[in-house]
Amino acid sequence: MKLAFILDPLHSLKACKDSSVAMMRSAAQRGHEVWVIQRAALTWRDGCVSARAQRLEVGADDTAWFAVVKETVLPLTAYAAVLMRQDPPFDFEYIAATWLLDRAETEGARIWNKPRAIRDHSEKVAITEFPQFTPTTLIARDPADIHAFIDELGDVILKPLDGMGGSGVFRVTRDDPNRNVIVETLTNFGARSIMAQRYLPAIAQGDKRILLIAGEPVPYCLARIPKPGESRGNLAAGGKGVARPLLGRDRDIAESLAPTLWARGLLIVGLDVIGDCLTEINVTSPTCFVEIAQQTKFDVAAMLVDALERECSGS
Repeated sequence: MKLAFILDPLHSLKACKDSSVAMMRSAAQRGHEVWVIQRAALTWRDGCVSARAQRLEVGADDTAWFAVVKETVLPLTAYAAVLMRQDPPFDFEYIAATWLLDRAETEGARIWNKPRAIRDHSEKVAITEFPQFTPTTLIARDPADIHAFIDELGDVILKPLDGMGGSGVFRVTRDDPNRNVIVETLTNFGARSIMAQRYLPAIAQGDKRILLIAGEPVPYCLARIPKPGESRGNLAAGGKGVARPLLGRDRDIAESLAPTLWARGLLIVGLDVIGDCLTEINVTSPTCFVEIAQQTKFDVAAMLVDALERECSGS
């Protein structure tokens, strides 16, 4: 198969832990062609979405993991599948890319995650569809509403709706002397909506990343445990990743959501669960493939390539 990955610039990827690199390596090991596209290269003209793309040779050396062997402009229909794997921010240019990818789908291109599904699933707001699994949550922009929520619960997490990797996340208590400025900054004085959630002490045992691939849960999750003095478990914020079997409530949440999300064309999903509560549904570029594989020997990237081979063969 000829597979295209829409990615951030290649030299910015940390091959030793990047999930997209793991996918490309797994695909190349099976003899599939690996191509990469930069989002800015997407164009539409005369009824066709195309992009300048580079074909890569992908190796195991983390310091020099790829070599460009060919560069050309191709329609997205030339690939067996196109994987949209660019990180947020989910800004206007990201949305514009999903519009172009929508057009490519109408031309016959297979694209995952489906652009409409990416656009319709805010990684924070999407949890509101499943309130039976979520902590007490508020989405609002009026500072008065947010302060009332803090006063009611006493200990909350505040976060922007468009952040990633733990950026812009604050723990705020009722008597926090900085709460006014935190709320002002996050909401831009009431001009921007944010999310507030009840603080979950279970974060000390880890913010669990649960991966879903083609409607099936990966049998292990990665508990991202905050470093001392932190309330964020994100690996980007210094959290330590510990792989664990997917059991109990975690499996129940995964199995409940997986069929619905897959039916919408979300091939790769990363659920975030703290304690017994679903806190986020990540659909842009879910990670943790490498950490799970290294600690459990379960090859998450191979599971993804298996799914691509099934879908592209029509079986």
